[in-house]
Amino acid sequence: MEYLLQLLIILGFTFAGEACSRLIPLPVPAAVYGLVLLFLALITGVVKVEKVRTVGNWLIGIMGVFFVAPVVNLLDSWETVRRVLLPVLVIVVLSTVIVFAVAGKVTQWLRRKGGGHD
Repeated sequence: MEYLLQLLIILGFTFAGEACSRLIPLPVPAAVYGLVLLFLALITGVVKVEKVRTVGNWLIGIMGVFFVAPVVNLLDSWETVRRVLLPVLVIVVLSTVIVFAVAGKVTQWLRRKGGGHD
């Protein structure tokens, strides 16, 4: 019963995200709204981490399963994907390197600013 309650809490925020996506005229995915709402609820203490931890960890553990269908669709669309594969790979590699570099620099700056305490 505990797992069902945890799942219902997470699904409630997912549905709230869907509602926000339909009500707010911004190009933001419903999942993002739901995650932001859940994050705010966790930060403010409206929802305690213990109330969603077990099912949340389980969902993270099986996350790879959620990527099977998109990968199969990519394989079905190989002719279309093949034409743009090189530019997409270049963009992915460059953006990853840039994100790593910026994150590293920000982390170094924050550690210096905060005295480097762990």
